[in-house]
Amino acid sequence: MDGAAELSVVCGEDYAEIRESVRRVCADFPGSYWRELEEREAYPTEFVNALTQAGYLGALIPEQYGGSGMPLRAAMVILEEIHASGCSAGACHAQMYTMGTVLRHGSEEQKRKYLPEIAAGRLRLQAFGVTEPTTGTDTTKLKTRAVREGDHYVINGQKVWTSRALHSDLMLLLARTTSLEDVKKKSEGLSVFLVDIREALGKGLEIRPLKAMVNHNTTEVFFDNLRIPADSLIGEEGKGFRYILDGMNAERILVSAEAIGDARWFTKKSVDYVSERRVFDRPIGQNQAVQFPVARAYAEAQAADMVLRRAAAKFDAGLPCGDDANMGKLLASEACWHAAEACLQNHGGFGYAREYDVERKWRETRLFQIAPISTNLVLSYIGEHILGMPRSF
Repeated sequence: MDGAAELSVVCGEDYAEIRESVRRVCADFPGSYWRELEEREAYPTEFVNALTQAGYLGALIPEQYGGSGMPLRAAMVILEEIHASGCSAGACHAQMYTMGTVLRHGSEEQKRKYLPEIAAGRLRLQAFGVTEPTTGTDTTKLKTRAVREGDHYVINGQKVWTSRALHSDLMLLLARTTSLEDVKKKSEGLSVFLVDIREALGKGLEIRPLKAMVNHNTTEVFFDNLRIPADSLIGEEGKGFRYILDGMNAERILVSAEAIGDARWFTKKSVDYVSERRVFDRPIGQNQAVQFPVARAYAEAQAADMVLRRAAAKFDAGLPCGDDANMGKLLASEACWHAAEACLQNHGGFGYAREYDVERKWRETRLFQIAPISTNLVLSYIGEHILGMPRSF
């Protein structure tokens, strides 16, 4: 085995050709494009269409259903390069990780019906309806109910932070089908549904935009006696929490790859600026107080990347990957934030100037500390499930 092959086994394939191809797509969407979208609070339709046409949003869909059939590691590379190029995959990344639930637990009929249309870009699966206003990440206590009535389920409840629902044709929805009082474990009695938003709007489904600190096109979703066909159920009734966990591990790995990409963007931005910016007749990058935070954040990002590569390898092999997915998410979000903080600080007042894009990316990066799982919950997971300490809540 030569050195390159051995390195690939240890670190995971690096997909140089995919990286270059993604960079070419992103070159058509400079900072001015994203700034203009933010001013209008608009959705990056042109960018999403370009990624779809390039086949990237169908990367994880098997070839037999019209996708590229790539492993999770390849999808990580795609998202990392998007963010390293100064763009944002937040408008469309859900289409990658929601595939995990459909691919692993959907029926063959559901796969044949939806996956080719999604891969071709004729259907958009961007909305992920899990979080609720009163339960947050205490998912097993969610209150949205789905009650079977003949050939339909009737849904009532509310979701929040359901990003991209107004720009999606389908929604992956988690709802309780058996009340908490009637299950042995609170993780039981939850089911997953694939809701056709086009059919549901105005017939028991209402979607309201939710303004936020970043242009993430997020929404609140309300269900009022919405009737959906019984075959909208994915897998077995009552086992949805386990299905969603599969998707959540993929989500954490993929979103963390975005954080790695952002860390790269901030690091390059810092290095370029501090090497050229002169104060007191010397480049500011010569000062250790400027140089060291950038160097430390770079080292942290490299370490996070290795953990995430291991997580992706386990996911693709069908092995438990929750430990690495959570640790990688924690490390990547922190490394990215440290790189962002150093970059903003190094730019001084210009860091606040929109034309530099630093303040926009800084705001976007802060979200990684909260979503798709908060830092404190990851630490709790590590303490309890990896280190064996008493449950902290």
